Amino acid sequence: MNDRSTNGARSVSDGAGVRPPRADAVRNRDQLLAVATRVFMSADTEPSMRVIAREAGVGIATLYRHFPTRESLVDAVYQDQVVRLTTGARELLGQLPPAAAMRRWMDLFGEWIATKNGMLDTLLAMVESGEITHARTRTELLTAISTILDAGRAAGELRSDVTADDVAASLIGIFTVFPPPGHETKAARLLDLLMDGLRSHGRPGSHEPQDLTS
Repeated sequence: MNDRSTNGARSVSDGAGVRPPRADAVRNRDQLLAVATRVFMSADTEPSMRVIAREAGVGIATLYRHFPTRESLVDAVYQDQVVRLTTGARELLGQLPPAAAMRRWMDLFGEWIATKNGMLDTLLAMVESGEITHARTRTELLTAISTILDAGRAAGELRSDVTADDVAASLIGIFTVFPPPGHETKAARLLDLLMDGLRSHGRPGSHEPQDLTS
């Protein structure tokens, strides 16, 4: 996969004679990326490039100038969402207590799932071809979850026996049963129940298995 900056754009070489993109070009690209994300998130089937251009209020040529292929647009949206999840874990911990940060991160995860729904066919083809590495994404997401879990344990807010894999599997299960968009209320209820199960309730080890035979 080509190296990309944190917003999904290809890296700009530091070599002589290579100029960085103009500020207005970067803003235009970011705006197109935001619109594409919103369209993918609300779509039942994969929207056409023309639909995305229309929603962004630009001509199709402008969209293709920034994203020459559907795959390049899908890749940029996908990478941008992964970055939102990985950096979002640290940012949320800087703003909220660990338990509240975890609950908000779950909402971000749901938004990521919703965005994938609108570009699923292209995304799966890119994973199969090796253009997107699923294993790397999984590692990054598990690291983000672990970051919040570790902070929660240190603060005495989250259980000590829960792993990042546990949380990831639970989230995938919830959003598989109640996929976004359209099931936000039901998914939110299950996410709240999951969070209740993750909390230590101020008693470290209170969720550890107990020997009831003694």
